[in-house]
This record gives sequence, C-alpha cells and structure tokens, in this order.
Amino acid sequence: MSRSRPTLPASSLRLATGTAIVRLHDPRILLHGLRGLTICSRLALAGCAVLGLVGCASHAASSSSTTAQTESEPLAVDVLTVSPQPWQTTVRSQGSLIADEVVQVGAKVAGRVASVAVDVGDYVHQGDVLVRLEDEEFRLLVAQAEAQLAQACAAIGATPHTPLDQIDKTQSPPVRQELAVLREAQANHARALQLQQQKAITAAEIETIQAALAVAEARYASALNAVEEKLALIGVRRAELAIAKENLEHAAILAPFDGLIQARQVAPGAFVRAGDAVATLVRTDPLRYRGVVSERQALRVQTGQQVFVYIEGEPQPMGARISRVSPALDEASRTLAFEADLPNPQGRLRTGLFAEAEVIVDAHAQTLAVPASAIIEFAGVEKVWLVKDGHAVDQPVQAGRRQSGWVEIVQGLSSGDTILRQAAVGRKGPVVARRQETAVGAE
Repeated sequence: MSRSRPTLPASSLRLATGTAIVRLHDPRILLHGLRGLTICSRLALAGCAVLGLVGCASHAASSSSTTAQTESEPLAVDVLTVSPQPWQTTVRSQGSLIADEVVQVGAKVAGRVASVAVDVGDYVHQGDVLVRLEDEEFRLLVAQAEAQLAQACAAIGATPHTPLDQIDKTQSPPVRQELAVLREAQANHARALQLQQQKAITAAEIETIQAALAVAEARYASALNAVEEKLALIGVRRAELAIAKENLEHAAILAPFDGLIQARQVAPGAFVRAGDAVATLVRTDPLRYRGVVSERQALRVQTGQQVFVYIEGEPQPMGARISRVSPALDEASRTLAFEADLPNPQGRLRTGLFAEAEVIVDAHAQTLAVPASAIIEFAGVEKVWLVKDGHAVDQPVQAGRRQSGWVEIVQGLSSGDTILRQAAVGRKGPVVARRQETAVGAE
C-alpha cells in the first residue's frame, strides 16, 4: 500500500533532479520529503544546502568586516570642555496684580445729589468733579456767615479782612470813649487835690471826685475787656465763614488722584449723608504685583531684588524690583508675601490678573551647564557623548533647569569633562576633535 506524499506550497524554491522536484524552504521536507526521493535527488539536495550555507557565511563575513572597518575609523567632531556657567539663582512665585490705591470716595457734607459726572470705566484726573450736590443752602450759609462777621467787626471799628493781631484795642470807639471819661476824671482829681491844699474844697467834694475817678478807671478796663470779647467773636465768625465756604466747596465731590472709576454708588436725586460713598476709584499706574513664596524660600527674598513678572497674553516678562516685603509669614498658608510695582501708563493691564514671577535671589551664582545640542534623549534617558582617551562613550546625565539654549547638569558630569557639542552625530568609537572649546554663554 503506497503512502500519499504531502502537498507542498508552490512558492517554495524548487530543484529539478531527474524526475524529482525538491522544495528547499519547506520545513516538512525534513519529516516526509526525503523519504520519497531517490538517492540521486538526495545527493543533489545536500549539495544545494551546502552551497547555500557557504554563500550566507560569506555574506555575513563581508558585512561584519565592513561594519568593523567603519567603526574603527576616527570620527571628526566638535568637542567642548564642561565648566561652571553663570546661572542666576531664582525663586518662583505666583500671585496677581492689584491696584496701587483703591478708595471709596465719600461725601464730606450731607445733601441731595444734583448730578453725577462719571460712570464705570471712566478715567479721571486728580481734581475732576465726580458728583455735585445741590448747593443753594450752602451758599445761603456762606452769606449768613459773612454778615455775622461784618457785624462783629463793625462793633470795634475793624474790617472783615483785617488780621486780628493788627487791631489796636485802644483805637476802638468804645475804648476811646471810656478813655476820654477817664482822663477827665483824672484831671478833676488833680485839681481837687490842689484845692484841698488851699483848703478851698470840702472833704465830701474830694470823696466825690475820687469816686468818679475810680468809676472811670473801671469803665475803661471794662471797655478793653469788651473789645477783647469782640475780637474773639470776630475769630469765631471768621471760622464759621471758613466752614460755610468749605461746605460749599465740598458740595462738589472731587477725585483725590488719577485713576479709573470701578463703581458708582449714587444717582441724581439720591440723598447722601456725610461719609457715604459715591464712587470707587482705583489707581492703575503703577500696578502692584503681589506674590508669595514658600516658607523655605522666605529668608532669601529681600527688598530691592530684581523680579520678572510673567502675565498671560504678554509676549515678554515685565521687569521690576521688590518694593515691599511682609514682616511676617501667613500663619495659615506658611507663605511670605511681597510686592513689586509695575508701570502701567497705558492702562492695558487690569487689576486681578493672575501672574507668575521669578525673583533673582543670587545674580552671581554659577552652575554646571552644557548647550542643549550636546544632550540627546533615547528611551526617556538623557545622555551626552563623553570623550575618554580619544573614544566617545555615552554618558547618562540628569538635567535640571533650561534657559536660552543651555541645560543645567545636576548629575553625570564634572567640571573639566570633554563632550561632543553635537550629540546627534555621536557614536561609540574613536573620535578626532576638530575644535575644542570651553562652554561659555549660559547667562
């Protein structure tokens, strides 16, 4: 009974020997094919296999020889010597922009609002009118105070504008009148004394004349006191007039500084009491950046240090200097607050914007750094090509901060090491330095 031969794929390599067809690449030939072949076919198949193995060995040897020859050739590369680079030490901060001044402008006098000259978003200058109160009553009070002052001045013969220290009390009409009476009494008393020596006057007449002199002296002193009282009253009337005029001026509520109206609290017809807010005014030039740093960095932040503030939407950071530092840490968050003034002449920046900042705490610090082109990353590992004894070897490194095309090396290299400037062209093997230089320019 004959056995059926296995069917082999047509894509296999075929070898014709007599009447037999041999498929070389089919693995089933090892189990079934050889049994159905003649001795001649088996010999032919063995010869072909030997030839194939010889050819493969020859090709592998040729490739290995070429690779070895390529790797043995020195690679001309640019190298540099690793050295510490100027790298400012900074502290990161987060914060926001706040107004330099925020004030609720209030009324100094009570009254009814006549008009409101501003609205939300308006820019005002110092001294601009924000709100006007009805001022007719204030004008009447000014007129009343002026009349009372004039009355007090007329009582002593002065004018409302005469300074008090320039008023001669003895020249006031009441004092001059009493002075005249006093002088007459003094003259009568002198004549009476002469007549008494001549015994031409009685004792009763002498006593009457002396009493008249005493009365005249008292009336003169009283007149002087009355003038002092009138002078004090003039001072009171002048103060009342000044208050009335000031109240009239305060009927117009003015902006205390340049800024923007953030809110308006009143409308025409509303009645306001003294101290009631009529508008909220904010000063936006300069603005303040208020940020915080952690407790660990608190002792490194000082007034006068340079700070760069990064604001969303601004292409470049804004430079400033720390102007104020809180004297104590926040007990809840354990952070230290500081402020820096930012110029805002055009008013583009808004209060409340989120911002980040870098505080330069050491402008002269150095760190080990290399150009970014000297580092290559593979499978998540960053490495450089380190040159040792004329050969390049890959050296894993731990990178840190990055800035301006430079990378800080935290671990993996030492000062004085030689590395390839362009890591992309590096490979293991001998190298020839075309140019060697010390890394400069990490600022």
